[in-house]
Order: sequence, then C-alpha cells, then structure tokens
Amino acid sequence: MGILCALLTVFIIVLVVRAVLSWFPIRPGTGLAQLNGILFDLTEWALRPMRSIIPPVGMIDISFMVLLFGLFLLRAFVC
Repeated sequence: MGILCALLTVFIIVLVVRAVLSWFPIRPGTGLAQLNGILFDLTEWALRPMRSIIPPVGMIDISFMVLLFGLFLLRAFVC
C-alpha cells in the first residue's frame, strides 16, 4: 500500500505542476518547454479519456478538476 500511496501522491503533484505551467507562456526550445512536454506525456493518458466524456466549460478544463478530485478521493480511501 505504501508504494501505491506514493505513486498516487507523485501523480497528483505532476498534475498540479502541469496545471501551474499551463498558466504561463512557455517559449519553445527552453528547459520549461521540455519539462512541459514530459509532464504532458506523463499525464495525458489519464486526461484524454476524461476529456472525451467531460467537455470544457468555456476555457476551463473541468476534466482536469474531476480527475484531480477523483485521485484525492482514491488516495484518501487507499492510504
């Protein structure tokens, strides 16, 4: 259970960092652009199915919030 809790925590942190980076303009070719690409690759597999079910509300990606809330519930239940 400890490993699963740690993985859930790390994935939540990666999602939050991806969200924070999305608020800022990132120039291609910089270290932040590379980090943003890595975070995208690590999280998009979980967000893509959510986006196909939950459409965005205006400019707000509700699927991200639903996934994050679900991960917090899962972590609270498992850990």
